[in-house]
Amino acid sequence: MEQGGAREEVRPPYAGGAAVPASAIRVPEQARGEHTHGEDPHEAPRAQVRRHSVRGQILDALRAALVDGELVPGQVYSAPVLGARFGVSATPVREAMQRLATEGAVEVVPNRGFRVAERGPRELAELAEVRALIEVPVMLRLARTVPPARWCALRPLADATVAAAAVGDRASYADADRAFHSAVLALAGNHSLVAVADDLHRRSQWPLVDNPVTRRADLLADASEHTALLDALIAQDVAVVQSLVREHFAGADG
Repeated sequence: MEQGGAREEVRPPYAGGAAVPASAIRVPEQARGEHTHGEDPHEAPRAQVRRHSVRGQILDALRAALVDGELVPGQVYSAPVLGARFGVSATPVREAMQRLATEGAVEVVPNRGFRVAERGPRELAELAEVRALIEVPVMLRLARTVPPARWCALRPLADATVAAAAVGDRASYADADRAFHSAVLALAGNHSLVAVADDLHRRSQWPLVDNPVTRRADLLADASEHTALLDALIAQDVAVVQSLVREHFAGADG
């Protein structure tokens, strides 16, 4: 799958340097394909890369850049320029972009690169509706059957969303948000359900064309709903759970 990319050392975005740890590599703030001649590949990138495989590192960083709004809806980005910013060849970047294309985050632009998808409020509302159809009935069923101790075990995941929201870390919040929802749904014991819901959730986190960055206040409000929901689940208050989950998904389309 890596076509040799997994053995490639991730090098710093400057010539002649030795390989650096993954935590030192950051995604660029700007690397647009239509500006390749004027770009400086030595500019320090921003979002951290964490995984060991090159393509996995790049994929994580590009996803974070999407959520952060660093990859702007409608803009075209070239694999060679992004690769120069990461200090790797274009191959792992292109492979990661192809993965994002299959997910609908970007589209291939022949001979230029990849254009970030332009989404509007209607698509976000549709995703929220589908997620609600899948997740709300499951959560209500679990609220009636799962003992409080198992809900208490999810407290660190809810706290992680609050911590990320408090510092306005959109990429970390996106990961923590999906982790919390996935952990809740996992209690149903249906792996296919978790996978489908996570894919829909990830798509709902991509920025809108007219609102590329989620406000910190919105992150805090969303995180507080996780905490309130978990409190109601631990208390086995099904009526409150029902009210909170419907409100949570109603707010996801706004």
